[in-house]
Amino acid sequence: MNETNPNWEREVLEKLVLTTLKEQRKSRNWGIFFKFVGFAYLFLVLGLLVAWIGGGDDEGAHKGPHTAVVELHGVVAGGGEASAERVIEGLRNAFKDKNTKGVVIRINSPGGSPVQSGQINDEIKRLRKQHPNIPLYAVVEDICASGAYYVAVAADRIYVDKASLVGSIGVIMDRFGFTGTMEKLGVERRVLTAGSNKAFLDPFSPENPAQVDYAKAMLGEIHEQFIKTVRDGRGKRLKETPDMFSGLVWSGERAIEIGLADAIGSTDQVAREVIHADQIVNFTAKEHWSERFARSVGTSMASRVGTLFEPTLR
Repeated sequence: MNETNPNWEREVLEKLVLTTLKEQRKSRNWGIFFKFVGFAYLFLVLGLLVAWIGGGDDEGAHKGPHTAVVELHGVVAGGGEASAERVIEGLRNAFKDKNTKGVVIRINSPGGSPVQSGQINDEIKRLRKQHPNIPLYAVVEDICASGAYYVAVAADRIYVDKASLVGSIGVIMDRFGFTGTMEKLGVERRVLTAGSNKAFLDPFSPENPAQVDYAKAMLGEIHEQFIKTVRDGRGKRLKETPDMFSGLVWSGERAIEIGLADAIGSTDQVAREVIHADQIVNFTAKEHWSERFARSVGTSMASRVGTLFEPTLR
């Protein structure tokens, strides 16, 4: 019995309860941690197993004459699903296969990088010269615009659905200006450069007319490259209109009328009626499961930093 503190029993009991709760919380936290590690390990093993099982689905597993398909889906950009590296890998494997009778590049893309699009276009032309007996056709699904159309014009023929969206032959550079917002917030821009144009089109500085004129000239130069590529690819089939290279898009039906496309057709139709090889084998380069996981958690966003002022074909 403690005469100086009549509540000592309650205090001891409270301390005992608190200590027990802390120990239980620690134990629970460690349990959650080990469960997380266990699940992560399980997913890793499953991912490796799926990659191992799926590694040979197409290449080497098929026999007999076939139509090879390579997908170009999504925004054409480095490191993405429709990057030049990935599309070119699929095209090379398709042309290299001894049983390939024809190649279809199946497109559903709003466009993207002029550099990536140009690299794919160049590689298609190189492969066609290297394999003159293997035709390559572009088949458009929902959309084949801008950079995607830059790729399509390298094909022998372009097939569309009557409601496909085709064209958008132009170049765009997205910009923002925050000077008014900064003034309202009382924020002062302080930037140091070596080179008068190093802070080119800086969104936090007042617009520089000379830099704007330079950017427009640069976009015009890339636009002319795009126009030349379309003219070279489509040749006499092209029925030029005043607004053909203005950035407008057309329905597949209208695109055929003005020579931006050749005919209505799906992948199955082209394989069956044009290439005469009903069996379809997909040669699209597979994305590794770890790449999909990295992109899903947003780590691939780091590769996008600094692209605000890059010209885009879309």
